[in-house]
Amino acid sequence: MANVAVIGAQWGDEGKGKIVDWLSERADVVVRFQGGHNAGHTLVVDNTTYKLSLLPSGIVRQGKLSIIGNGVVVDPVAFLSEIDRLRAQGVAIAPDTLRVAENCCLILPLHAELDQARERARGDAKIGTTGRGIGPAYEDKTARRAIRLCDLADPDALARKVDELLLHHNALRRGYGEPELAADQVVAPLMELAPRLLPYAEAVWQRLSELRRQGRRILFEGAQGAMLDIDHGTYPYVTSSNTVAGQAAAGAGIGPSSVGFVLGITKAYTTRVGSGPFPTELHDEIGRGLGERGHEFGTVTGRARRCGWFDAVLVRQAIKVGGIDGLALTKLDVLDGMERLKVCTAYRHHGHTLHHLPAGVTAQAGVTPVYEEMEGWSESTRGARSFADLPAAAVKYVKRLEELVEAPAALLSTSPDRQDTILMRDPFAD
Repeated sequence: MANVAVIGAQWGDEGKGKIVDWLSERADVVVRFQGGHNAGHTLVVDNTTYKLSLLPSGIVRQGKLSIIGNGVVVDPVAFLSEIDRLRAQGVAIAPDTLRVAENCCLILPLHAELDQARERARGDAKIGTTGRGIGPAYEDKTARRAIRLCDLADPDALARKVDELLLHHNALRRGYGEPELAADQVVAPLMELAPRLLPYAEAVWQRLSELRRQGRRILFEGAQGAMLDIDHGTYPYVTSSNTVAGQAAAGAGIGPSSVGFVLGITKAYTTRVGSGPFPTELHDEIGRGLGERGHEFGTVTGRARRCGWFDAVLVRQAIKVGGIDGLALTKLDVLDGMERLKVCTAYRHHGHTLHHLPAGVTAQAGVTPVYEEMEGWSESTRGARSFADLPAAAVKYVKRLEELVEAPAALLSTSPDRQDTILMRDPFAD
């Protein structure tokens, strides 16, 4: 049986939480491989709603091992707070069910402070980050000055590393008019948290290697979406990590051949949170209606999502750069009752037809969508669990999307309930 990697094929918020939860029942291990607690997954299990930011979605299921890989940046306070919150909801979490890569980098309060100071300084040109310090933490990782989880076990080395870290951050803080930090202001809180954090730490690449030898099914859970990828997304309005499936290998510590089937999650329409280009965005009643029916508010930020028609150009691009083998199409039921639907099949830019989103920020902002119009359906698809239960126009819509994005649909989601899922191709069987 294959392993499965789940990634977003749009700008995030595609409904990965439900799909990962649905798949995790059949997996033995669930691995987060990039991002931080800026990611948001909402799970509904047995009528209980769980909101996750950092922990893998498998954490709410008994008997599953959850792993946070080295590609994730971990805020220690947010990590422990999320554990406490889920425990209060009855979820059993302990070091034997949750492991964290000892070489993952930590998000410190100074990272969030820098993140927020930069956004304030940008004014109207802000990127739209969550302000939680993810970007600055990745910067320190790349610059080789990050504090890693394993450093908490070596107080002397930690003190030296914090001194080096503050040489950089205090210079930035002076520039933004923020007070400088003394080393003890950083070291003392970390040492206080260390006894609660270190029991979760291990060389997870070794654990994953052993699990593979045992034939365990591994589910790799991505955060955000392909169009927020630091290399392939709508730069600079992107996240600070690689969100495509190739990162599952590097961010977990396994070889690329072990990733298995790549499942791309996409909504039946398009949404985006924050700033940046959005060719099919709707500023009318249709867009507002999609947002209301789809309850389009960010799990982490609470911000209203921008809504628009399905953009087949973007999803096809995500499929090609992300190595996506099949799609999980979510929120099909949000389109119920709409007489006509539109799908973006190309862009126009300065008199030219484009079949991809250009890399330049000015060009991205300047493209206009070319639409194909399709018949909608009046019947309800909500709760459908078989392809035969869908209205003919909904079936036609799904089939047309498959043609345009050049990938088959493996799963269809027709409500937030995990059981309201139509299986068309089993990712674990490939």
